[in-house]
Amino acid sequence: MSAVLDTHGHGDHEHGDHDHHGHGPTGLMRWITTTNHKDIGTMYLWFSFIMFLVGGVMALVIRAELFQPGLQLVQPEFFNQMTTMHGLIMVFGAIMPAFVGFANWLIPMQIGAPDMAFARMNNWSFWILPFAGALLVLSFFTPGGAPGVGWTLYAPLTIQMGMGMDLTIFAVHLLGMSSIMGSINIVTTILNMRAPGMTLMRMPLFCWTWLITGYLLIATMPVLAGAVTMTLTDRHFGTSFFNAAGGGDPVLYQHIFWFFGHPEVYIIALPAFGVISQVIPAFSRKPLFGYASMVYATSAIAILSFIVWAHHMYVTGLPIGTQLFFMYATILIAVPTGVKVFNWVATMWQGSLTFETPMLFALGFLFLFTLGGFSGLVLALAPVDIQLQETYYVVAHFHYVMVAGALFSAFSGVYFWLPKWTGKMYDETLGKWHFWLSMIFFNMIFFVQHFLGLAGMPRRIPDYNLMFETWNKISSIGAFGFGLTQLLLLYIVLKTIRSGEKAPQMPWEGADSLEWTHLPTPAPHHSFETPPVLK
Repeated sequence: MSAVLDTHGHGDHEHGDHDHHGHGPTGLMRWITTTNHKDIGTMYLWFSFIMFLVGGVMALVIRAELFQPGLQLVQPEFFNQMTTMHGLIMVFGAIMPAFVGFANWLIPMQIGAPDMAFARMNNWSFWILPFAGALLVLSFFTPGGAPGVGWTLYAPLTIQMGMGMDLTIFAVHLLGMSSIMGSINIVTTILNMRAPGMTLMRMPLFCWTWLITGYLLIATMPVLAGAVTMTLTDRHFGTSFFNAAGGGDPVLYQHIFWFFGHPEVYIIALPAFGVISQVIPAFSRKPLFGYASMVYATSAIAILSFIVWAHHMYVTGLPIGTQLFFMYATILIAVPTGVKVFNWVATMWQGSLTFETPMLFALGFLFLFTLGGFSGLVLALAPVDIQLQETYYVVAHFHYVMVAGALFSAFSGVYFWLPKWTGKMYDETLGKWHFWLSMIFFNMIFFVQHFLGLAGMPRRIPDYNLMFETWNKISSIGAFGFGLTQLLLLYIVLKTIRSGEKAPQMPWEGADSLEWTHLPTPAPHHSFETPPVLK
């Protein structure tokens, strides 16, 4: 990438940072009507952080109830509503919008484009989200409360729930619309708006992971829409897709849901891989090892993700041949993932490493995500999974992939690009505190849950046997520590915006993508009015 640097410098940026005040609304209307990819990326990131706190409070209700055996704080029905909404809000409200926020901010800057391809649609795809999030939260205030069915929304429970279920179905439709529009926008931008000389195989890996993720979303989101629409018609229009009383099949729902749900795991993981693939080379001060193999591995993961869905369903009575197929396909997906981990480690090998906060979170990601991958291989084995299904082992595995995988990489990206976004440096000492506290408390919560699962504790229960008490106490203490630590992140970001020291033009000497080499820090409101010339 360093060959990409050109002599043409910063000639097109002298109009400064605040040219937008000259033409166009200010104040609140600026944010409501904006079509600027940076403004929209900022709104996505703030929205995702708010939803992260909302979903986090729900997680703390769950862990507070599980601090000791017996029913302490909440009724079992409300406990189930908490587990359902925690999952939905975290996946669709916190993690996915966070990575769409990164995509909005970075993709135009990394490929030398002036903005996203469909700027007004970009605005719309964001503004659908707060209404969808509000619908999810409002479902608590309907008669009967929010749905208590698990975030996977399995039939037949979904057919028996009250009004809150309808609000949730509508919210899922809106969230899906937002995702599909955002993906069409990202794919079109990457394919059609690259600067001259920016070939596909010269793009930063973050752009590649999002290009592939965009296709995954466009392919799978309509499947989820179909599943919840069938649920809706079963509830109100007399159909029997999933209602066994009318000749339907509840297991059909699981097939449709997981045909969306498994690629969804990679929709969350691939952009995380993209962020890590920008951070690790920058702090190793050498180019990413095996760029082409990373691109092919990402594509292979995406293709394989469509043929592994029934590994979530070993206990539904699948024939043995089907179980074997899904078992082998799931183990196969570990190969391209292993290639990625190898390449990240090889990038650091003999590099000139420094350990600023973004790199710490990237390394935390690498270590914990690999652990989560190993527990995923354990669960891929049908005979083992039949024992561990619906236990806390699955909860532990899932959170090692989602929290350590997606969330830690998002934290890494925030610290990495914050100087570019704000023009100011964050407090390095506080950033390191945020990392180490997150790391310690995360493992306190979820590592011990492997033991609970192996001992047979079922998930999604508000009460449990005395034998599980010790590990649950440790897990709950860790949860409150982890939750409070995330307020430190909020403090760090606000402190940076208000009073951070001015960032140098190149805060990270190893970073070499366009947003660092061809744009001033902070990035101006309009990046490339004339495309950069790449040699």
